[in-house]
Amino acid sequence: MKRQISLLLSTVLFAHSANTLADQPFRSAKKKLVKAYQQHPNATTFYCGCSINWVGKKGIPDASSCGYTPRRQITKKGNPNQRAGRVEWEHVVPAYWFGSQLQCWQSGGRKNCKKDPQFRKMEGDMHNLRPAIGELNGDRSNYRFSMIEGEPRLYGHCDFEVSFKSKKAEPPEEKRGDIARTYFYMADRYGLNLSSQQQQLFNAWSNSDPVDTWEHERNSMIERIQGNSNHFIN
Repeated sequence: MKRQISLLLSTVLFAHSANTLADQPFRSAKKKLVKAYQQHPNATTFYCGCSINWVGKKGIPDASSCGYTPRRQITKKGNPNQRAGRVEWEHVVPAYWFGSQLQCWQSGGRKNCKKDPQFRKMEGDMHNLRPAIGELNGDRSNYRFSMIEGEPRLYGHCDFEVSFKSKKAEPPEEKRGDIARTYFYMADRYGLNLSSQQQQLFNAWSNSDPVDTWEHERNSMIERIQGNSNHFIN
């Protein structure tokens, strides 16, 4: 009986260890990025450009600094929209997009890919992670970036647009080049496929929004931490 209990405990501990290990690259990347961003007090949220107030490891967007207004003050369940008041680490290239090109995703989605070494590298690649207001991170979901007709402004003065009907998101002009160069980097580094339509759009975005000082600094910062740079920025 003791031997059976011992084996059971070993199995549970092993499973817990495996799950922790599987999540480690993404978790580790976020922790390292928080520390790095705390050393750059002028860094802002990605889409809205809000100042970030750091309380320990938690980032709180200063809505008054950028004119951001939550799309939803109250959730459908009647609770305050907590995601509107916190910073989350957004995958510019969604996990769904790069994960769905892997066999592990075809066999069981994101959860099944957690133990896949290639997926874990992509999920935790810091070049693809940006601090965004949680509400925008959630609303953008895995929608593709595109141009949206009609300019629906859902977030106050924050020039970020989402069409839930067509499942598209349109970023501010000054972030389009950053997004394009992130997609080029992820496709090149991990052998992912960009459609001809995406290539055309991102080439136009990269040309219209060239690399700025912060993008250079951020690229160098991540290279020091992660060991590689986004050569589409260099």
